[in-house]
Amino acid sequence: MAGHAVMHARTIHREDRARNPERSREAILDAAEQLFAERGYEVTSLQEVGTRAGLSRATPAYFFGSKAELYRAVLDRAFDEVRAAVRTGRERALSASRPPEAVLAGAVADYHDFLAARPNFVRLIEREALGGSPIGDDVSPRLAAGQEALAAISEELGLGEAESAENAHLLLSIVALCWFPLVHGPTLLRSIGLDSAAAGFAEEHKRRIIDLLLHGVAGRIKPYAPPTPPSRRTPQ
Repeated sequence: MAGHAVMHARTIHREDRARNPERSREAILDAAEQLFAERGYEVTSLQEVGTRAGLSRATPAYFFGSKAELYRAVLDRAFDEVRAAVRTGRERALSASRPPEAVLAGAVADYHDFLAARPNFVRLIEREALGGSPIGDDVSPRLAAGQEALAAISEELGLGEAESAENAHLLLSIVALCWFPLVHGPTLLRSIGLDSAAAGFAEEHKRRIIDLLLHGVAGRIKPYAPPTPPSRRTPQ
């Protein structure tokens, strides 16, 4: 009886989603994002996506046509979230009169928290970086998100367009410093005695990123002095 009740509930749930196209579409995107991130594009099938979404095996193809188009929709949604986060941070930074140091600290914290809350996004982009993307060289979603983030941080910090290369390197530093521990927690971090899953690690790492970007390592290490060449005795 219990098994019959569970099956009946699943059937009702599936029919409810079928009657709500928008909910079904989001369920498919959620399931596809998880599977593409966990297993990769090649070994994930549309049928598996439908099953994970709690829908019929044919529903993903009905909504998206092909696996490549579904993958594109997953990436488009992910980068839409990036752009929405950038706009929210920009509006907050410009709505209050804060010094550049506070704006930079807020940008680092926001981006770090955004990535930490979206492990599937991190895995997807890592897989993209390894190549073999089913959508080829179409980088328009990434390009739009990157350009918007660059423009936002330049405006928030009051950096001029004449320093566009410097602005881009600053953004690259923020991205790299926030991104790396989320990807290499089980590998490099563990080998140097850091535990990215430990309580307090995230807050401590954010603080150190902000401190490094604001102050560098000046004053923390001894000034470099080139080694003195060995003296040569004058032959007698």
